[in-house]
Amino acid sequence: MAVYGRTYRRYDGELTPPARRFLILPRYAYGEVFQSRLFVAFFTFCFLSSFIALLLIYLHHNVSALKFMNLPLEKLREVMPIDGKFFHRFLWAQTQLGFLLVLFVGPSLVAPDLRNNGLALYLARPFSRAEYVLGKLTVLVGFLSLVTWIPGLVLFAFQASLAGWSWTIQNLSIAWAIFAGSWVWILYLSLLALTVSAWVKWRPVARGALLVLFFAGRAVAEVLENVMGARWARMFDAIEAILQVFASLFGIQRDSTLSPGLAWVSLLAGIALFLFLLSRRLKAYEVVR
Repeated sequence: MAVYGRTYRRYDGELTPPARRFLILPRYAYGEVFQSRLFVAFFTFCFLSSFIALLLIYLHHNVSALKFMNLPLEKLREVMPIDGKFFHRFLWAQTQLGFLLVLFVGPSLVAPDLRNNGLALYLARPFSRAEYVLGKLTVLVGFLSLVTWIPGLVLFAFQASLAGWSWTIQNLSIAWAIFAGSWVWILYLSLLALTVSAWVKWRPVARGALLVLFFAGRAVAEVLENVMGARWARMFDAIEAILQVFASLFGIQRDSTLSPGLAWVSLLAGIALFLFLLSRRLKAYEVVR
């Protein structure tokens, strides 16, 4: 066909429903991330602790397996009881692995779109800034959910099926602690990573900035607490805040100057701050001076 014979044709294919339009972003992001063999290997390694915890729960209810291993049941229950502390240790270990996952994935989510002026192409279509943030956020939420609250609740359900209804009813608060603690951590860490990726366009620098911002809060809190004697200074320490939130949810006493209430305020204020910074940074156009 000659060039002058080509005419414009409207797209007649299937349109993505508006309610699921934001899922386009994580679909392509997941495909790009899993091209890295190193990431696939580490992501697989993140499930090792879940398998070990599953094995420990199974051993608590299998006398024949303990006899085969020459391990007394009473000794195992004394050393590693299946209670709130067991699930608390598991969840804390998984959150640390989740931080490494975010460190690998997070800095490359928003920065390329801003560096290559791709955000204007997104927002030129029927695609809002909220949908863009939700789509990018879904990438990190998906990964972190797979290594935190989802395996945690699977372990709780497995223990409940073996221990019976009496144990389940008495320990329902553990399931809520796994779910609530994981989600506040997921939202805080994911939005922090997206904010850093939006303001720092170079990926290696963004990874370094994410590390510095996350761990610098502890140094700032210690300086303010030692110099000014301000106990509220621990609110700047995200690690201490999440530890205190986890401990309060699981009913564990910790020696900390930060109260559980202030810990919740610290994390929720951080989430609000990251959303504000993202709204200031993500625009359809950028004025270069």
